[in-house]
Amino acid sequence: MQFSRQRARTMLKVISLLKRKEGMSLEEFRRWALEEHPKLGRQLPGIRRYRMSVVLQDDPNLPADAVSEFWFDDDEARKAAFATPQGKAAAEDAIAHCSSRIHLLTEEKVIIE
Repeated sequence: MQFSRQRARTMLKVISLLKRKEGMSLEEFRRWALEEHPKLGRQLPGIRRYRMSVVLQDDPNLPADAVSEFWFDDDEARKAAFATPQGKAAAEDAIAHCSSRIHLLTEEKVIIE
């Protein structure tokens, strides 16, 4: 018996840690992160997957209030997406709502699925 050993496709995953602007409530931030901002993120050309997670606890001492995850075929696709008008609009929207954004370029390895 032969088993297929197809290698899973490796994509670039961008993880962004987002901290809400001072004076913005967690509920306002949650609404922006889960309802408003995704309208822009969905328009990015070349995006393969997009997730957003918002913290449950309202703790101003946390280093981030949300984590966004974007998948692209490679770094060239990521750069091309964020160079478009849609990418620039998404970045400007994030700057307007976040006091800090930390972007991590990663390669995901599934341990348990």
